[in-house]
Amino acid sequence: MAYNGYSYGGYNTYREIGVKTASQGKLIVMLYDGAISHLEDALSMINDENKIDASQIESFGRHLQKVQDIITELQISLDMDKGGEIAQNLMALYVYFNKELLAASISHEKKKISFVKDLLSQLRDSWDAASNSQANGAVRMPVENPALSITG
Repeated sequence: MAYNGYSYGGYNTYREIGVKTASQGKLIVMLYDGAISHLEDALSMINDENKIDASQIESFGRHLQKVQDIITELQISLDMDKGGEIAQNLMALYVYFNKELLAASISHEKKKISFVKDLLSQLRDSWDAASNSQANGAVRMPVENPALSITG
C-alpha cells in the first residue's frame, strides 16, 4: 500500500528500526509523543459543547484507549525500588491520568483531556531533557525495562 508515492511498509520499517535503536529515555519520550498525539486526535473530535458526532464516537474511544495503554506501559516500566520518590510520584500521576481519561471517555469533557495532555507534554519535555543529559552521562532514569513495546 502506498500514500503519495511512499510505502507504508517502508515507514513501518523505519519506525521499527528507530524503536529498536532508541535509548531507554528516547523510548519514554516516544511513548509520551504517541499519547499526546492520540489526545490531540481525540480532542479534535469534541465540539465546544462537549459533544462528539455519532460517527466519531468509536474512533474517539480508540484514541483514549491507546493513551491508557501507553500510560499503563509507562507504569509497568517504572523501577519503584531504584526510582524512589520520583517513581512513586510518576506512578501516582499515571493512575490519576487513567482515571481522568476513563471519566472523559464517558463525559467527553475537553477540559479533562486537555489537562492530561498538558501534563503529559510537560513530562515529555522533562524526559526529553533528562534523556539528552543521560546521553551525556549525567542522569539515571527511574525505569526498569528498557525494552518497551510501542504499538500504534
